[in-house]
Amino acid sequence: MNITGNSILITGGGSGIGRALAEALHAKGNSVVIAGRRERVLDDVTQANPGMASMVLDIQDKADIAAFAREAVTRFPALNVIVNNAGIMRPETQIDLAIAEETIATNLLGPIQLTAALLPHLLAQPRATVVTVSSGLAFVPLAATPTYSATKAAIHSWSMALRHQLKDTSVEVVEIAPPYVQTELLGPQQATDPDAMPLADFTAEVMALLEAAPADGEIIVERCKPLRFAERNGQTQTLFSALAARDH
Repeated sequence: MNITGNSILITGGGSGIGRALAEALHAKGNSVVIAGRRERVLDDVTQANPGMASMVLDIQDKADIAAFAREAVTRFPALNVIVNNAGIMRPETQIDLAIAEETIATNLLGPIQLTAALLPHLLAQPRATVVTVSSGLAFVPLAATPTYSATKAAIHSWSMALRHQLKDTSVEVVEIAPPYVQTELLGPQQATDPDAMPLADFTAEVMALLEAAPADGEIIVERCKPLRFAERNGQTQTLFSALAARDH
């Protein structure tokens, strides 16, 4: 993926990893559009970054996704990169169907539906990229967030398959798998948790890896590699137990 000269749409761009990537890519000379449900939050970001645009999107609403995609390609005809970053993470006690359904709608169905709606437009571009954001928990789940972990495992599998299906087209598929990062995904306390990777460090490493364009299409920062390669290294159960113990 070229990291300059693009027209980029980033979902969940109002905070956390989404905002950090939006600002880093904007600084590289890309045209960046951020999307999310909270218009005020989006406005705060665009006001702090002159030239950045925003659109309101309910990633859980299939009809809104379709209308959003139509408006996006009309307003931004050069759009050639989508970053599927929007996501939620909720702890679950045993099985909580309400949390499970909301998490699946946001983290899995939303990216699939939005990519499907935009793919015909992307295929018509000379070069384009679909970026997915999975997680280290796609490879070693966190017992306290089973549905979140499952959706990220599904995003990883879906990204691999889509990458293969599009290999002879102008569209590449890139997967970013973050480790535990200092954002507010699980609440304000996470943003200052010393066990989490500083957001600025994560963003800088991701940008360097994007520029290097790994052949396998996976952006795995060093802090995430133990989780990504746990199965290969025979560490899955050990790391799973360690994560479960730390959560309690």
